[in-house]
Amino acid sequence: MVVRPLVLILATAALSACVSAPKQVAQPRPVAPPPARVQPVPPPLAPRAANVVPQGLRDELQELWRTFPGKTGIAVRRIDGDWVVGQRGGELFPQQSVSKLWVTMTVLEKVDRGELALDQEVTITPDDLTLFHQPLAARVAREGVVRETVRSLINEALTASDNSANDALLRTAGGPGAVNDFLRRKGLSNIRFGPGERLLQSSIAGVEWRQELSAGRAFQAARARVPLDRRRNLLSAYVADPIDGASPEGIVDALARLARGELLSQASTRLMLDTLGRTRSGPNRLKAGVPAGWQFLHKTGTGQDLPPVSTGYNDVGIMTAPDGTRYAVAVMLAETTASIPARMQLMQAVSRAVGRWHQR
Repeated sequence: MVVRPLVLILATAALSACVSAPKQVAQPRPVAPPPARVQPVPPPLAPRAANVVPQGLRDELQELWRTFPGKTGIAVRRIDGDWVVGQRGGELFPQQSVSKLWVTMTVLEKVDRGELALDQEVTITPDDLTLFHQPLAARVAREGVVRETVRSLINEALTASDNSANDALLRTAGGPGAVNDFLRRKGLSNIRFGPGERLLQSSIAGVEWRQELSAGRAFQAARARVPLDRRRNLLSAYVADPIDGASPEGIVDALARLARGELLSQASTRLMLDTLGRTRSGPNRLKAGVPAGWQFLHKTGTGQDLPPVSTGYNDVGIMTAPDGTRYAVAVMLAETTASIPARMQLMQAVSRAVGRWHQR
């Protein structure tokens, strides 16, 4: 029996047991850091109340309205919120050239449907001219027949408020009935569209329209022959129940829906807003009170005068703050005896107030 290997193993084990194990060095217990001082975290800034009218803005607009002579309507709507504020916002006021907005929208809806094209040409002859402000008439006088694209007519109707360019668009869209149908289908309430520039202006003045009145100042000469009492009565009746009337709130609601893309395609919405941003008329109305750094687009309207009364003096538009907040604004003067500078100052005060209360 072989026992040597077992003895050797036991001896080796005994020797190993005699070798001391490595000394365990005690590790220092971790010392907990002193508790950090809790710094109070300021609450986040409250978001601007999108659904609450700034009381200061309400008060300021009321005071501007109260102290201005004549029948005045004011409305301001926060486009990205849910409030509207103003005075006489639900009453109908003469639109005059503000109504060009609805003509262009009707045309652009037909473009969206494929019924019209922006590059489609429209023919304008002397029989198509209107009255008052119509720069296009000079070209027709020189050339006899003018052909303009729908896109070009939109630009001239909105940026230059050309009455004959707008009337050409109106014919292309299908006439006043097509515009009123657009307004109804889109649910744009408290907005009327009248019979077109020639019949609107001649009915206000008591003049029977004839196409030769579109030349030069022939219409003004015919109007001057209407007895003053008749003119006053007709003008007063128009202001009281304007055939082209719209309420300030109706207009700012429509502008808000346009800006949100609810009325037209994205491309047509962008075209219309960009075009309104190039408006050349009324630089001293709302636009002159818009704060620096803001964007502004607008459409003006100006009615007939019978001194000392002026009618249908309007400006409506969209103000966009540097932070992207948007406001639709409408100031409409149905009738007033205030001077033109005073009217402009009122409008500037309104847009200035919107900017000031936005920043508070």
